[in-house]
Amino acid sequence: MLAPLRFASLGSGSRGNSTLVEWGARTLLIDCGFSVKEANQRLERLGKRAEDLLAILVTHEHADHIKGVATMARRYDLPVYMTPGTYHSRNLGELPDLRLIEAYTPFVLNDLQITPVAVPHDAREPTQFVFEYAGLRLGILTDLGSITAHVEAHYQDLDAMVLEANHDPAMLASGSYPPSLKQRVGGLWGHLSNQQAAGFLQRLNCARLQHLVVAHISQQNNSLELAQAALAPVTAEVKQVTFACQNQGFDWLSVC
Repeated sequence: MLAPLRFASLGSGSRGNSTLVEWGARTLLIDCGFSVKEANQRLERLGKRAEDLLAILVTHEHADHIKGVATMARRYDLPVYMTPGTYHSRNLGELPDLRLIEAYTPFVLNDLQITPVAVPHDAREPTQFVFEYAGLRLGILTDLGSITAHVEAHYQDLDAMVLEANHDPAMLASGSYPPSLKQRVGGLWGHLSNQQAAGFLQRLNCARLQHLVVAHISQQNNSLELAQAALAPVTAEVKQVTFACQNQGFDWLSVC
């Protein structure tokens, strides 16, 4: 018997991001930063097909999140949810069923409560999401450069969370990125460092947290060892900590 709520990843990192959320017999795709061919191969690894999807939810317009969205939607006749800013930031062509998320207003999709959360990131109108189903709460939080009070308030009392720990500041500073890109990644509108993620977790009420997935780990400006070391002091009470990767993402995790 399947858990009421479960989630998995097709891949997580600068070369492509996509997450699955399943509740009841429904499956939602969040972002598609892969070609349709590659996304289908990754879906198959997780025991799913594009035909199983109910809709696609988009966080923002950067290529590693939106690359395959329009083609996937057209090929499989899928509704696409995104903010007006995300939609108008790119020419996505005709979408079969565009549903705009206006003013970050929460909505319900087949009994799944979806709360869009505004985040500071260098995109037109980016959003992250908190999902609620059968009394369970899952938060996905990547692609933001700083933690606002608004973000902190929305991600309390979760049962599961996907959280970005993108870079180690010392690796970023000494790495090969040009200065402008270093400033962007490490800035208030860029990506969370290991230390920012750890500080955020310290301020959350994690008493219910069954799963923490550490995601969007940079292959150039971070390492698994550095991320683990930074987060270990604040994750001791979490039942299961998983580190997502670019090639495999992470397998299904059940929330009960």
